[in-house]
Amino acid sequence: MIGLLREVPHYSSALVGLAIIAGLVGMALYGVIAIPYNEAVRLWRGGEGIWIEHPRNAQPAWVNLFRGRKLPSTIVVDSRQTDTKRVEAISDTITIVQISLEFDYDYDEFPSELNLFFDAKFSERPPHVTLFWLTPDGRTLSLGERSVGASERYSISLDRRLARRLDGQSAEIGLFADPSTSLRAGPGAEPLKPLKGRHTLLVEGLVFEPGSDFDAKLVVYGKVHGLAGTDHRRRDLTVALLWGAAIALAFGLLAAVGSSISTLIIAAIGVWYGKWTDASIQRITELNMILPGLPILILVGTLYSRSIWLILGIVILLGVFSGSIKVYRAIFLQVRESSYIEAARAYGAGNRRIILLYMVPRVIPILVPGFVTLIPAFVFLEASLAILGLGDPVLPTWGKVLNDAQQNGALYKGYYYWVLGPAVLLMLTGLGFAMLGFTLDRIFNPRLRER
Repeated sequence: MIGLLREVPHYSSALVGLAIIAGLVGMALYGVIAIPYNEAVRLWRGGEGIWIEHPRNAQPAWVNLFRGRKLPSTIVVDSRQTDTKRVEAISDTITIVQISLEFDYDYDEFPSELNLFFDAKFSERPPHVTLFWLTPDGRTLSLGERSVGASERYSISLDRRLARRLDGQSAEIGLFADPSTSLRAGPGAEPLKPLKGRHTLLVEGLVFEPGSDFDAKLVVYGKVHGLAGTDHRRRDLTVALLWGAAIALAFGLLAAVGSSISTLIIAAIGVWYGKWTDASIQRITELNMILPGLPILILVGTLYSRSIWLILGIVILLGVFSGSIKVYRAIFLQVRESSYIEAARAYGAGNRRIILLYMVPRVIPILVPGFVTLIPAFVFLEASLAILGLGDPVLPTWGKVLNDAQQNGALYKGYYYWVLGPAVLLMLTGLGFAMLGFTLDRIFNPRLRER
């Protein structure tokens, strides 16, 4: 067998398949090491509370490499990380706090959203703030005034009163629009363009208690983010793609090992002991072959549990007594009559030794190619269940990403990256293992081996 494996490097298809598999394994290992399990689950289930500084439904950042108009990235300006905060006491109880949140905007399209976060310290009387927007061309736009809670978010983009003052435009457009384009209308008019340069959000506030204070953080949400983009809950899809690789490979490998090895050993036991043992195994196999596997898994996921470990156990159980038992049985019937088996029985070898050390190894070269091609089949099965809404609700997987994309109409809304990421990885998984498996079959199968 080792001698046959040495032929693998002579096949370019096997090398390509190994390269793809190595890339997927490296991706999975990086995800597990960089994002520990508990952290991955927390990030995936945390929702907007964790991803609050990420844009919603943002494309991957690398799309800017192929676009003529540069899409904006998210800009975060925090008064706790700058020295633009000024504090001036005007009496024993009243203090003026002025915060200037400045940033440079050099993108060709408008941001997707604007949020302002306040973090205030007070006992009874909350601070009162007035907001102004200073544009690069010297204009000052009032955003109104408000009282500030201990931890509060002011969604500038959803402020309808501000939108009315901006001629009906949402804040992310009205505050950034170049007046030379926004005032034109009619056929042939120049479309709205963002005004590039330094924008400033000026926060002027009053605190009414000794020791009271507040800080502000402005988030100008972009339209691109990270390597894989974000979804409708602002989650970074990179987490799901990295951990999805680990889960997919682990599920496929464990299912393939569990079902293949068990099937091989059970077939050998049936052939060796024969009589009622072999007959029972064959009847169970025939019964299992007519059972619909996918509907059974759907039934379990719907009525009992969607745990990936339970699904894995059922997949292995259904795969043990598969049609492969009959294939292996036919081979073991020939192996049982071999002279070296008779010799082993003559010198007193036990049944277990003959089955595990003499019969099973003889069939392993035939098992290997089928085992390799079986891994992506189980990967696709797990993804299929997740796409149907029966995936593990805790773990981030490729199928879960596709299910979320389908439920939120990603393709209809133009969020193609949301579908393409996991779909391409699933196709690469199938391609890599298929190319390697077919090559191994060509090497181990005497009828297909090149002469």
